[in-house]
Amino acid sequence: MEQNRVVVTGLGTVNAIARSVPEFSSALQAGRCGIGPVTVFDTAEFRTHNGGEVQQFAPREMIPRPYSLKRMSRADCMAMAATVEALNDAGLFAAPDKLRGEMGVVIGGGAGGMLECEAVYRDYLLGTGRGLAYSRFASFCCASSADQIASQLRIRGPKTTFMTACSSGATAIGYARDLIQTNMAPVVICGGTEPLCRITYAAFNALQAVDPEHCKPFDKNRQGLSLGEGSGVMILEALSHARQRGARIYGEILGYGVSCDAHHMTAPDPEGAGAALAMRRALEDAGVSTEAVDYINAHGTATPANDLMETKGIKAVFGRRAYQIPISSTKSMIGHTLGAAGAIEGVAAVLAIHHHFIPPTIHHQTPDPQCDLDFVTEGARASDINIVLSNSFAFGGNNTAVVFGKFADSGVTHA
Repeated sequence: MEQNRVVVTGLGTVNAIARSVPEFSSALQAGRCGIGPVTVFDTAEFRTHNGGEVQQFAPREMIPRPYSLKRMSRADCMAMAATVEALNDAGLFAAPDKLRGEMGVVIGGGAGGMLECEAVYRDYLLGTGRGLAYSRFASFCCASSADQIASQLRIRGPKTTFMTACSSGATAIGYARDLIQTNMAPVVICGGTEPLCRITYAAFNALQAVDPEHCKPFDKNRQGLSLGEGSGVMILEALSHARQRGARIYGEILGYGVSCDAHHMTAPDPEGAGAALAMRRALEDAGVSTEAVDYINAHGTATPANDLMETKGIKAVFGRRAYQIPISSTKSMIGHTLGAAGAIEGVAAVLAIHHHFIPPTIHHQTPDPQCDLDFVTEGARASDINIVLSNSFAFGGNNTAVVFGKFADSGVTHA
């Protein structure tokens, strides 16, 4: 039924290879690498020094006045910048007050304002500050980004923050779709945001899960992930509402699935059973058969355990057809943006459908006999895509898979 269909009408992003959606689309097709030296804090004491940093981020250039940047963290600013772009893209930035009273906000996150809190605490310990700037702690919680978006844009519908580690952004998209399908909101701003910060960088270095150069997803010689930062936001809308206002439609959210490994706090289930369950649930929710999937945007972190687990999970779900489906990891270009990853990769999935291409997995040089699927390692590939499965598998076994589809005006069956 039309009222149960949820479509994407706006996109926004800030990440290591782009400050806008058109730039992101071009960079993905070019296979551009945004992983390089981290400058937002001093990495001298760490074993690695690279990451997918948003270089020279200037929030005031992306967030118009009179919206205030006061008490906003780097994570908040990236989320707001992506939201402004997405709302403008959807033609909803100047939405009437009645619609703002009904719209929802669902944002995934992780570190929140930790970068700013670290700076305040450092100044306190070194005695270089003029006392603790308590106002800078206002954005500490990862819920601050959704709060800032809602309060500054006067969005008064449902507001929720998800913190399911690396699947937060994907889970936010799924829940936003649920809000629309259950008539809780006609339009929802959803996505994720994540900053680089010392504590996250230190933690992944301590786990020895970071590649000292740049990540190499599914490569035999992969050494670990590259941390990244950024924000991805999409505007989801009830199809009936989008049609009523004549909105341009990028694609459709067909379904999603969640699961828990119940295995380990950081290590994935080595057989990929939890990942496979999330994928199966997403396809079932979407009413999509395994034969209909045209592209998989992999979680693809480039850690030895995760890439092997995901390969096994895909094979468990798709059987022999797993070898026929193009699969790629956009983390090879922007790094692992943790709480924002599923959202930015969701934007990439929608762009792949809209612009008819499959993003590449860059830096892949040596095939791994155990990771033997089609990981699109020779550059972007032109392709007419109808269905994308986007995977996000997080610490604690928090798995989310989202199914995106090409929008069709007439009734269409995906089975």
